[in-house]
Amino acid sequence: MTFIRNRWYVAAWDGEVANAPLARMICNEPIVLYRKLDGTAVAMRDACPHRLLPLSMGMREGDNIRCKYHGMVIAPEGKPCEMPLTHERVNEKITTPVYPVVEKHRYVWVWIGEPEKADENLVPDFWPCSAEGWVFDGGYMKVNCDYRLFIDNLMDLTHETYVHMGSIGQKELMEAPLETRVEGDEVFLSRWMPNIDPPPFWREALKKTGKVDRWQICQFIEPCSVIIDVGVSPVEAGDTLESHDSGVRGFVIDSMTPETETSCHYFWGMARNFDIHDAGVTARIKAGQDNIFNEDIEVLEGQQKNIALNPDMKLRVLSIDSGGAHARKIIERLMADA
Repeated sequence: MTFIRNRWYVAAWDGEVANAPLARMICNEPIVLYRKLDGTAVAMRDACPHRLLPLSMGMREGDNIRCKYHGMVIAPEGKPCEMPLTHERVNEKITTPVYPVVEKHRYVWVWIGEPEKADENLVPDFWPCSAEGWVFDGGYMKVNCDYRLFIDNLMDLTHETYVHMGSIGQKELMEAPLETRVEGDEVFLSRWMPNIDPPPFWREALKKTGKVDRWQICQFIEPCSVIIDVGVSPVEAGDTLESHDSGVRGFVIDSMTPETETSCHYFWGMARNFDIHDAGVTARIKAGQDNIFNEDIEVLEGQQKNIALNPDMKLRVLSIDSGGAHARKIIERLMADA
């Protein structure tokens, strides 16, 4: 499998990268992340250029990392600044690759590919995570499945009816028509559910009883992200699929950074425009999402195992899979063009 190169990938939450080195495999490349004294994040290949011990096993000293094996000190530019024998002249010909880093939308992004092509403007636009009037938080999970299976899952929310029946699932998800459209390298899948009873999560968020209009608009952003515009509004508000800010609205943020061909880093969260100053609501939503996504992971890891056990069978595409199918076509085209 060839991952899409020359792209920004979420490497960590901003709070995960601290003074101690953090190891993370991204697109089959071992990376170490840490912060310099001024707080700037650094990402480099997790391998000492001397004997290739992971630098993540070492110690940060000032802005540098000292290898735990022979004590060579590596500067944030990837060059050694102190040799194991301190009286020896520094050999700057042996270096460790360094990755461009950007911090945006609460995430630390790493550029996988040719460093000279890194452009901060190419970071996926997770605007609700940074916009005024919205609050955002979430978590991280390591998942043993191909990241594309996760994209299939998030672009097909009919699974909520059965996988998440106790929280956000309801039978109307199986009854509402789907609309899929492709705009450039993005895919949108929309579902409008008018005049229905809200599921438990949204009833509590709306803080009132009665029929609602519910929507789900899934947006695939290459190489590996899906953000989902979700919410409910009272029927009497007269909202539409194109304009729906009368009730409670959120964006489920999902980025599935490939680790290997059969594993990924799942960065998830929710940005919302209701109860934005209530830290308790933020904590409860985060805990609820954690439970919901663990239900997804059970399914996806089971699916990944069974794909390996059934090499003579292939995934079938039904109408409910249209969003994921279009996203896969975009991924395949971009990988072929790389």
